[in-house]
Amino acid sequence: MTLPDVHAITEPGDIALAADGITKKFVSGSREVLALRGVSMKVRRGLVTGLIGPDGAGKTTLMRMAAGLLTPDEGKISVLGIDATRNSLEVQSSIGYMPQRFGLYEDLSVQENLDLYADLKGVSLNDRPGRYRELMTMTGLGPFTSRLAGRLSGGMKQKLGLACTLVNPPRLLILDEPTVGVDPVSRRELWSIVYRLVKDEGMSVLLSTAYLDEAERCDDVIVLHDGKILGSGPPNSFSGPMKGRTYRVSVPSLKNRTLQERLAGRPGVVDALVQGEAVRLVMKDAGLQEAAKLMNGMEGALIEPVAPRFEDSFISLLREDRPAAVQSEAATGKIASAAVSKNGETIIEVKDLQRRFGDFYAVKGVTFGVRRGEVFGLLGANGAGKSTTFRMLCGLLPPSGGKLSVAGVDLRRAAASARARIGYMSQKFSLYGNLSVRQNLDFFSSAYGLSGIRRTEMIEWALRQFGLAPVAGSTSADLPLGFKQRLAMACALMHAPDIIFLDEPTSGVDPLARREFWRRIDSLVEHGVTVLVTTHFMEEAEYCDRMAIMAAGEILAIGSPSEIKSLARTTELPEPTLEDAFIALITGKTEGAAA
Repeated sequence: MTLPDVHAITEPGDIALAADGITKKFVSGSREVLALRGVSMKVRRGLVTGLIGPDGAGKTTLMRMAAGLLTPDEGKISVLGIDATRNSLEVQSSIGYMPQRFGLYEDLSVQENLDLYADLKGVSLNDRPGRYRELMTMTGLGPFTSRLAGRLSGGMKQKLGLACTLVNPPRLLILDEPTVGVDPVSRRELWSIVYRLVKDEGMSVLLSTAYLDEAERCDDVIVLHDGKILGSGPPNSFSGPMKGRTYRVSVPSLKNRTLQERLAGRPGVVDALVQGEAVRLVMKDAGLQEAAKLMNGMEGALIEPVAPRFEDSFISLLREDRPAAVQSEAATGKIASAAVSKNGETIIEVKDLQRRFGDFYAVKGVTFGVRRGEVFGLLGANGAGKSTTFRMLCGLLPPSGGKLSVAGVDLRRAAASARARIGYMSQKFSLYGNLSVRQNLDFFSSAYGLSGIRRTEMIEWALRQFGLAPVAGSTSADLPLGFKQRLAMACALMHAPDIIFLDEPTSGVDPLARREFWRRIDSLVEHGVTVLVTTHFMEEAEYCDRMAIMAAGEILAIGSPSEIKSLARTTELPEPTLEDAFIALITGKTEGAAA
């Protein structure tokens, strides 16, 4: 797809950032990585520009150069008219830069963090009170200035990080994936802050994001892949050429997951994605007739054209360079062999579950059951108690009260025997960063009791199945996030568990990696494996058969995605999305608590 570069016609005075022929190489072990390949791009003043690309595309490298923290091997970069290579300190004093892991001091309070960054940025004592009031009002952190940063929820930490970045108002704000790992309510609040900065303070914003719906909110987007610019312009300049290639399909007799699996990878199919009560189908070429042929033999199949969106074009662009992964049936069988095909029986039972930390109840009175061969989701705002519940279900944290049974084993009495039946993939990927990929697989297979030929077979299986063979000798800490995710999942599956716990497994991972991940999960579920998952991606939650939405340690609602969405249906909103329902439930709980 060839796209016009709208930045080429922009006047120099309207440019906040310009890169010209930027190239950057890194050495990782014995490998040389070309992070950027002759990148040229421009960011217009007073607008929100999104830098979009998969893991390892070079987004963070480019942003660090714009912030004066890295120098290019070739080319030049200008920020607010300043040469960032020669005058990096001047650039750093003129911009605000918030990296993915913003440096908050968790043993300091909110106010103390603000004071520290005001000191670092040279904000005078006279100017601080007014700026603090403005920032606390903007972020909603006013009531929490005395709370330690380490005790804030994920969304609140992100907002505090943004407030610290803005303590001295910059002309250009650079945000590296600011909404990763935060819930939909916090995401909306962060975007509201960004819009306000642009509108009220005339700030220019460059941000990267793993959420493609956020790309639609940007004025301009720049698509970066494999260190190269694939296109730039307003979001509709990408989605427009996709007209006539996007459809909504459904088959009453098939689960959406099953329909998606049948369509993905078929000739002419660019993408098949579970979306609401149907599957979104993206074709390589326009034409309803060709799309309809894919549904031959599927009784009651319905297909209708839908408007294209930015995500469709993004996936189409990337598919040209990175073909869809092909699932190996034989490899899936290795894992699924342990699962007993008695789908429908209750394999996880939770009743009146509690977890107390001192006088604080992180989980209180939670009750639900999960059936074998089911994908069950736990959703909630940051700090809702999801991860605490997960850790108790995995036998990693003892409950304070209630009943907890996994695979027929009472976790309060025999946690060790239950753990042998489950696999756990944590939010931050519990890998050993100083070990190679193969060494991590060797360690986890040993920890799960594998030995001899079986252990060797499973390690070789993991390297093939997850595309890890080319990086088998690489240190895991140096891997792109998508590869870390694959390795973490492989480690969790080494002992062929009956049940897999996935704690925000795709947080920060690009859309292609998410699609590959869920194809693997769906294949396991088809063979009787049970999956519990937490996620902040509401579209991803559509893969769940049922879900529970939590807030403040309690369950607000439980049911299928369609049942959850029906709770938010109104005259003004006849077709609510899962995100609409989530926000309505969470904000209703919050408002009730406040009242």
